[in-house]
Amino acid sequence: MVTISELKKSFGEKVAVDIERYEIPSGQMLGLVGNNGAGKTTLFRLMLDLLKVDHGQVTIDGIDVARSEDWKGMTGAFIDDGFLIDYLTPEEYFYFIGKMYGLGKEEVDARLEPFERLMSGEVIGLKKLIRNYSAGNKQKIGIISAMLHHPRLLILDEPFNFLDPSSQSIIKHLLKKYNEEHQATVVISSHNLNHTVDVCPRIALLENGIIIRDIINEDNSAEKELEDYFNVD
Repeated sequence: MVTISELKKSFGEKVAVDIERYEIPSGQMLGLVGNNGAGKTTLFRLMLDLLKVDHGQVTIDGIDVARSEDWKGMTGAFIDDGFLIDYLTPEEYFYFIGKMYGLGKEEVDARLEPFERLMSGEVIGLKKLIRNYSAGNKQKIGIISAMLHHPRLLILDEPFNFLDPSSQSIIKHLLKKYNEEHQATVVISSHNLNHTVDVCPRIALLENGIIIRDIINEDNSAEKELEDYFNVD
């Protein structure tokens, strides 16, 4: 589904991403982990053509993301609240996203139903603009909007940020279910090793922009290796 080839991006003398080749097959759930500054968000921005590459390419289903926009209809992403149109209410924003993908209001309403537990009465029906919501509820709005059109590729940067423990648990369940039901490729980054290990059967460890380990995670087998690497007691 995703192929990264000879990908390089620097900011001045700082090398942010340097990946010779990496592939994410269709239907896989991949967790991207690394310390602050490892290059996780930069890699996501390159994958979404939000940053211009210095060298190399990213392809989604064989489509070079920098040369065509044909990949956008099959991709959903949420990196930060800059993705949101915050002068809309959540309902207006969901309908706007739906319209972009040819979904009517009734279809959008139907697709919001699986997220009712996550929204927990704090997102829709309040007649509030997105800008007036808490960071946690903005996070929920962003994740839901990324999944609304049932993308074949879902990219989420720190999806557990700002969420209470109950919402984090619900997100893990939703991501697993979405992957299974839609055979979607799901790529997440997270500082929370436990959540990443719980959700992802494959984990890429990024350091200084380089994927230094590609870990198969069976029955949480990656947990000790990651804890040892990050010196977690």
